[in-house]
Amino acid sequence: MNIGIMSFAHLHAEAYINNIRAIPGVRLVGIADDDLARGRYFAQHFNTPLFPSYADLLAEKPDGVIVCSENTRHRPLVEMAAQAGVHVLCEKPLATTRADAQAMQDACHQAGVILMTAFPMRFSAPLQQVKARLDAGDLGRVYCLSTTNQGQMPMAHRAWFVDPKLAGGGAMMDHIVHLADVLNWFFGTAVTTVYAQSNRILHADSVDVETGGLVALTFADGLFATIDASWSKPLNYPTWGGLTMELISEKGLTVVDAFSQNLNVYRQEPAAHQWAYWGSDANQAMIAEFVAAIREQRPPAVTGEDGRFALEIVLAAYESASTGQPVALRQSGYL
Repeated sequence: MNIGIMSFAHLHAEAYINNIRAIPGVRLVGIADDDLARGRYFAQHFNTPLFPSYADLLAEKPDGVIVCSENTRHRPLVEMAAQAGVHVLCEKPLATTRADAQAMQDACHQAGVILMTAFPMRFSAPLQQVKARLDAGDLGRVYCLSTTNQGQMPMAHRAWFVDPKLAGGGAMMDHIVHLADVLNWFFGTAVTTVYAQSNRILHADSVDVETGGLVALTFADGLFATIDASWSKPLNYPTWGGLTMELISEKGLTVVDAFSQNLNVYRQEPAAHQWAYWGSDANQAMIAEFVAAIREQRPPAVTGEDGRFALEIVLAAYESASTGQPVALRQSGYL
């Protein structure tokens, strides 16, 4: 099986190359990037072919591609791949507007190809353990959750993350989607209202997008959850961020840290705090699922529809933060 990567705008593309190469029987056919200088750099760094255009990459007839462009540029690449009959794994957020998300789903459906959203937390070993306990009824009824998806200011890694024309927003666009999807996966219950507040207290002199956000979700069955979606980790933090959950249920308190499978290493020269990671790789499992879905000709565990659901939560959060009022979500379609 041949897999290609369309754009190296997103920093996750760097990890995906090794994930692809680690799967038996799968070959990285190459990459393409509309930023040729960036494409040449990563092609040389990872010793992989660089195609002069996305059309040239698709002309090689890969079985699937991973779209890693800037958020607002996902749609044309997904549509291009679908028209070529190529399956797609698209970085999150799936899109930044409802119209783009719908068009991407329609294009892939009409072409008969997979559209998978890159939500690696579905494949996190700690979160999968919680999901299994929930499904088995071990925790009893869940009453509420406090969740966080915090991270570093991403400007040092990729400047476009703080450009609203390319990213579609700031910290809320970047970080709400992971937990919105996890909550949808855990409970499958309709969200009825979204209330959000955002600010630019951190890094106020550096960017023009929100760097902090707190979102409250109310579900149809009375469950409620909060999401801290902020760029609040220090720049010298040992990783880009993290994801945590605290679930209060009939059986007590359950605390989850999706990035806890590591050892803390403190060095004197140079002075640094680092993580020596020993745990499972959620990205690896996500890429393996994409490959398996193609091989087995079945829907993936995470779909384009899941990406649309998470986007709807994000858009409602922005509306609420703008108006200062809760936003009632429609009870039709995919919500």
